Amino acid sequence: MNKATYKAIAGYVIIISLQGCHSAEPKKEIVKTPAAEPVTIVTLVTKGKLSSTIKIPGELQPFQQVDLYAKVSSYVKQLYVDVGSEVKRGQLLATMEAPEINSQLSASQSHLKSFEAIYIASKSNYDRLLETSKTPGTISPNDLDIAMARKNSDFAQYEAAKSAYDEVMNTRDYLQVRAPFSGIVSSRNVSQGAYVGPSGKGSDLPMFTLQTQQKLRLAVSVPEAYTSYLNNKSEVGFTVMSMPNQVFKARVKRLAGALDQRFRSERIEMDVLNNNKKLLPGMVAEIIIPLPARDSTLLVPATAVISSTEKVYVIKIIDGKAQWVTVQKGRTSGKQAEVFGTLGVGDTIVATGSEEIREGMAVGKIAFVSSSAR
Repeated sequence: MNKATYKAIAGYVIIISLQGCHSAEPKKEIVKTPAAEPVTIVTLVTKGKLSSTIKIPGELQPFQQVDLYAKVSSYVKQLYVDVGSEVKRGQLLATMEAPEINSQLSASQSHLKSFEAIYIASKSNYDRLLETSKTPGTISPNDLDIAMARKNSDFAQYEAAKSAYDEVMNTRDYLQVRAPFSGIVSSRNVSQGAYVGPSGKGSDLPMFTLQTQQKLRLAVSVPEAYTSYLNNKSEVGFTVMSMPNQVFKARVKRLAGALDQRFRSERIEMDVLNNNKKLLPGMVAEIIIPLPARDSTLLVPATAVISSTEKVYVIKIIDGKAQWVTVQKGRTSGKQAEVFGTLGVGDTIVATGSEEIREGMAVGKIAFVSSSAR
């Protein structure tokens, strides 16, 4: 490339660059519009009766339940029932055998017969002496007294032998386990030939567990704040997890009348008829307790109540400024809540409380909304 050609190309590039600079559009100036003033939604404090319900977990328990142990140390001879068996009161559930009891029975029976014979002999002797003594001078009074004392002593020994024999007989009856009431065998922990005995003396687990399942107890611990809403005539509904769409009914039957010292709650029991056996002992029930309104109270939107680490309060608007008013929250039903504090009907409060609205902060533009609409 010669020198003339190089100068021509360099000039062309400079001309193109200058044209590009002149063709660039000037920058537009950005105009910032002021932000819209925030609107605070407020509502009025109202007064009314608020009815609601609470749900408390409870437990279904058998109306009667007993663990059956062997009364004496023995071996299981025969079982007549198993898990799920329905039994009647007095029905034989199992028999045991204990060879030493049979030996004791034979020995006590022998002692009984021996003392019975001795007593019969001494009684006969006394009767003869008594009959003979009716003839004056034949039997001395001392001999008659000795014979009577002998007879009484032998009779006492005979009675003692009879009691010992009855005791062994009763012990032998302990080798039979019978149902104390009608119900269902819910557990069996022994098999034929097993060594059993009283609790802690041969058996850690009971032979059987017997339950009444046609009638159940529904037990619930009601917090102190709600105990006044229930009495012996109250009827409540409850549900169980296995049948969440079915509501069962129960009536309060027994109230503890005192609060548990640990949980500050009262134990309340209800009777539940279970003839169809849909419900099972041990089920967890969700009990629905109605809380009817008694007196009119101050009502605010539930969202207006703020629970901070310091206190529970609502934000009241006075002369365009925020004021924190400490309240005590009562029941909540739907979107409304009871409050107790230095508020009055018609006071203006922030409908949706926030800790960002500080005490004394100026509140600009406000918009009213009905308390029931929140």
